[in-house]
Amino acid sequence: MLKILIPVDGSEHARKAINAVAKLASPPAEIEVMLLHVSHRPAPYGEQLPSAYAKLDESAHFNQVQILEDASALARAAGLKVYATEACTGMIAPEIVRVATVAGIDQIAMGTRGLGSLGSFLLGSVAQRVVHLAGVPVLLVK
Repeated sequence: MLKILIPVDGSEHARKAINAVAKLASPPAEIEVMLLHVSHRPAPYGEQLPSAYAKLDESAHFNQVQILEDASALARAAGLKVYATEACTGMIAPEIVRVATVAGIDQIAMGTRGLGSLGSFLLGSVAQRVVHLAGVPVLLVK
């Protein structure tokens, strides 16, 4: 059974990655997918109270849950077997690679552009960093 990790962020490109994996999964292929959302917590700004960070974390977690639920519904509707979902916080590309390693993932499939296009322009794309860091094949979907 091939295990594929699909990082999702709610963007059209993430949905295209799910659909591309679904096309690969047509019989007789046996594919299971894990969906991952990585939230990048912003650096502290000014003198914020701990309660402000708690509210930000709560809001981010709610957003992650919603994105993963939507992506799971889309993947299942496309005929994919979703065996796990995960939400985490950190630097996006290293977290994707870390989760793939820990989960014993065979391949990562991801969109080439997500919701962080400004960050991609300034820092280089997340997809490029994942390709560079990953120890498994990475399928990039345009």
